Amino acid sequence: MIRVLVVDDSTFMRTALVSLLEEDPDIKVVGTAVDGRDALKKAATLDPDVMTLDVEMPKLDGLATLQELMKTTPLPVLMASALTEAGANSTFKALEYGALDFIPKTMSNDKNAFGEELRRKVKAIARKKSLVRLKFQRLKLQHEPPAQQRAACALQAGTQITPCKGPRDLVVIGVSTGGPPVVQKILSALPGDLPACILVAQHMPQTFTGPFAKRLDGLCKLSVSEAVNGDKYKKGHAYVCPGGMHIGVRMRGSLPEVAVTEEPRDALYKPAVNVLMETAGKCMGPRTLGIMLTGMGSDGCDGAKTLRKTGGCLIAQSEASCVVYGMPKAVVDEGLANQILDADDIAQAIIAAVKG
Repeated sequence: MIRVLVVDDSTFMRTALVSLLEEDPDIKVVGTAVDGRDALKKAATLDPDVMTLDVEMPKLDGLATLQELMKTTPLPVLMASALTEAGANSTFKALEYGALDFIPKTMSNDKNAFGEELRRKVKAIARKKSLVRLKFQRLKLQHEPPAQQRAACALQAGTQITPCKGPRDLVVIGVSTGGPPVVQKILSALPGDLPACILVAQHMPQTFTGPFAKRLDGLCKLSVSEAVNGDKYKKGHAYVCPGGMHIGVRMRGSLPEVAVTEEPRDALYKPAVNVLMETAGKCMGPRTLGIMLTGMGSDGCDGAKTLRKTGGCLIAQSEASCVVYGMPKAVVDEGLANQILDADDIAQAIIAAVKG
């Protein structure tokens, strides 16, 4: 049974979230809170497996609550985010502060779809309770015996199979649940003169991808933008796919360019990582380095098969460093991953593969 604490200052939203969550017999709402201070008290006494947390609240807002929670009672947090630019920016800060995922407040559009997504996300991040606590308790490890330090570090160990040889001048990144902080970590560690173009397919609502790209552009040495169909293939530049669209590569004569399209319209995800990996493989084959990061499901696995068959190389994020080990697991289980690395090690592996 997954025990959930629902935190929102809106009576309507609290009631709706409780009702939707408890449609799943494996989920039980053990309490609700009306503001951040109330949430901190109840988190300490109820010890829930997951907290859903609103951003805008009186007395203590969601971001301040989250920061204090991770110091005192670390646990998996799902942010409930407004579909605005301000809501997007607050959400990305929350993910930096320790929230594992977010869900946009789209209940008015389709309550059933919202409920399904809510339950799916809560069940996915609940599995990470022990690792969330470990992560935030590691800040105190300097006071712990060396054996405990080694045990904590061992949980983050990655596995290297066969390093990706280069040079390769196209990097394609597929990512979903738990992705924004990992993408930020990787891209911000890359040099501005990286001799490769980067394309990112992140499962994210349309109103969030523009602010996400803008945020990355301000934090990274690389230039980053939300992709537009027909964008030039630029080295030292990263393109983030707009939500609700697909991103890939196509050839214009002998030169590659960025393709942003609605096709296939019936894809389960938009953007679909399958589209990105498949077009990259078909157009640029051995010039391509694929990166499969944290996310639910198996989107990208079929495209990765094409990428590998055409000479592309693939790095999968390690289970220990994933919020959800779904998309990387799919390519690992199919024997498609050349390397399995922790998130902290992927940037250096990209640099090595690109420069050859």
